[in-house]
Amino acid sequence: MTKLFKFASVLLCCSSFAVAQPLGFLHKGNTLLFQGDSITDGGRQRTGSDYNHIMGQDYAYILAAEIGSRYPERGLIFVNRGISGDRVIELAARWQKDTLDLKPNLLSILVGINDTLGRGPRSETIEEYERTYDKLLADTISALPGTRIVLGEPFLLPVGKHKDDYATEMVEVKKRQAVVERLAARYHLPIVLYQDAFDAARAKAPADHWSWDGVHPTYAGHGLMAQEWLRTVDAFWPSDTK
Repeated sequence: MTKLFKFASVLLCCSSFAVAQPLGFLHKGNTLLFQGDSITDGGRQRTGSDYNHIMGQDYAYILAAEIGSRYPERGLIFVNRGISGDRVIELAARWQKDTLDLKPNLLSILVGINDTLGRGPRSETIEEYERTYDKLLADTISALPGTRIVLGEPFLLPVGKHKDDYATEMVEVKKRQAVVERLAARYHLPIVLYQDAFDAARAKAPADHWSWDGVHPTYAGHGLMAQEWLRTVDAFWPSDTK
């Protein structure tokens, strides 16, 4: 084996995306749906079929690119229905049209930071957040029993206006994170621990490398989210899952 070949092999093995072939349980023509708020929205184009824009510019786009290139023969379909500013109650209001009617084979949900940071008429209690989220999951499992569901925990980084009161705000964020953890346990679903991933990443680069305002990731932050999503889902449902 030449030195060049050895070097190339090391690079391939060390690549965060190349280590495994995730989502091997998905079949030809399956649909992957990403739901949530602005972090998932990513400035996506609402109409048309321009694949450079309809997935947005975020972790969902990165996942669609990676998984789509890894399984070209499966013709997987990727759909983004994240809407900026949404809380769980806004998701509930459009759940039938934007989720159940689409009949996804895999549904990924990330919601909670707007629920946490909302003020005035946009505020909601932890109990309301959990009750509404719980109903969304129960309704989805009932209507689409074969659909695999992935939950993402809301997260916050000490950047911009969230830097000075970060500890206080994190108390509320952690309450929503705990709700997502309970729901994941209740329904036996994988949970992507984005907060842990970002906290660990801050040992390598400061928080503003990963998020430009504490809520919305930078390109590096979205890349980190995609890596953590793949790692979590692949571990929860091995490629040989039937």
